[in-house]
Amino acid sequence: MAAPQISSLDLQKKELRRQMTERRDATSRDTEAALLLRLHNVIEAHSASVIAAVWPLPGEIDLRPLCFQLVEAGRRIGLPETTPKGNPLIFREWKEGVPMCEGRFGTSYPDGPVVIPDLVLVPFLAFDRAGYRLGYGGGYYDRTLAQLKVPAIGYGFSTQEMEALPAGPYDIPLSVIVTEKETIETGFHNSKG
Repeated sequence: MAAPQISSLDLQKKELRRQMTERRDATSRDTEAALLLRLHNVIEAHSASVIAAVWPLPGEIDLRPLCFQLVEAGRRIGLPETTPKGNPLIFREWKEGVPMCEGRFGTSYPDGPVVIPDLVLVPFLAFDRAGYRLGYGGGYYDRTLAQLKVPAIGYGFSTQEMEALPAGPYDIPLSVIVTEKETIETGFHNSKG
């Protein structure tokens, strides 16, 4: 059986992932508090009752303080369980004290019921102002957003911005991108209706 062909787009994204991981990891963590405050304010402007967040991997922005705030304010939090390749993510409800399970690729998810988010917070390694993001390469968020059709807010540091990212036919742009410095409305809406 022949090895699968790797496209030039895949190679370009692979190299960008390496570069942007280094750039993200070199960013001062002092800016994280400003990013979380701005992200909280953007979420507050939405009427979403179930918000999909992320339990951080090493080097990622830590949304846990934001998750605690949102639960205290009466919102529900869903954290992703990474499904087998080719499937969208599923989200399980997180509350303080719920045991965490070990997931695929070093991820963690709560031992809670499945929930359907009406707002998704999306991490990235890089972004551009058209709303495109560079993720880790599994396509999980693109499949998930295509299925859910709810607003998607990308979050990261301003140092992760690029002029333009290579985008394929299945890449779904984000409606809003939040950094520690600004909130960028992309003009793209991935909502039902």
